[in-house]
This record gives sequence, C-alpha cells and structure tokens, in this order.
Amino acid sequence: MMTYQQKIKSKIFTIESLLDKVKLWKENNDNIVFTNGCFDIIHQGHIDYLSKAADLGNHLIIGVNTDRSVSAIKGIHRPIQDEYSRLTILAAMEFVDAVILFDEDTPINIISAVIPSVLVKGSDYQATDIVGYDVVTKNGGKVETIDFLEGFSTSGIEKKILLSSK
Repeated sequence: MMTYQQKIKSKIFTIESLLDKVKLWKENNDNIVFTNGCFDIIHQGHIDYLSKAADLGNHLIIGVNTDRSVSAIKGIHRPIQDEYSRLTILAAMEFVDAVILFDEDTPINIISAVIPSVLVKGSDYQATDIVGYDVVTKNGGKVETIDFLEGFSTSGIEKKILLSSK
C-alpha cells in the first residue's frame, strides 16, 4: 500500500512519464482535462476552479509555471512559494491526477503532446484566445472557461499581507 507521500510524489511528472500515463488513460477512453497557472498561494478560489475543471473529465492535469516563468509574469517578488512546493500542494489534492512544470511562456508544448479532451482556463479569457485552442479543437476536444470565485486572488492576498505588515 502506498503512503500518502508516495501518492503525492507519484502525481509529479516529467513530460516523458506524463505521456506514458496519458497513453494509458486514452487507451481506456478516459477524458483528460488540462489547465495551467502559477498557483502561488493556494486559496479557496483555486480549489473552486480546479475542482470544477476536474469535473469536466476523468483526469485533471495541471501545468505549473516554473519559478523563473512566474517571476517573468508576476514580477521579481513572485513566486512566494518555490515550484516544488507548488507542485506538491497541487499533487496532494484528491481531484488532481498529474502536475508538471513548464518553463516556456505558454504550456503549448505540453498541450500539443498531451492533446487533452478538455482545455480549461478562467473566464477572463475568450475560449478562442486560449493557448492551445487550435490544437485541442482540431483534435475533437473542447475548450471551456470557468468563472473565478469572486474575492479570491493571490495578488489580493499578497496586498493584504503587505498592508498588514505596515
């Protein structure tokens, strides 16, 4: 029997190991859902978004920005948590099946390799503008957007912490 630590670590993938797992899932005709983000400080909004994404298929894969790419997107003071911590926290979630780091500007390489059944982003995006839209829809998949839970954001939490320290 696997320990919880082993279960968590078994959900952290390289691209090679992820593609092996995806092949098995596809052989079982399972629907694979993919989303991505920084996931710096996990909060209720993340749980809401990710659990809704997981409900759209059989297996949820999360692409996670590396520390370098988070800094490039969010600024030099981010990420607050290192990439391994962020991967581990996401992998500990029951409804998450796989997490994988990406260092590029976008997760297009992972999306193109996995070709998920469902590609998910927040509703602050138009579906047709989501990176990977063409790859997924060309292969019979769909692109979905999910509304964010209002009042929850990592940037908002960061601001609250900074204000309370003054």
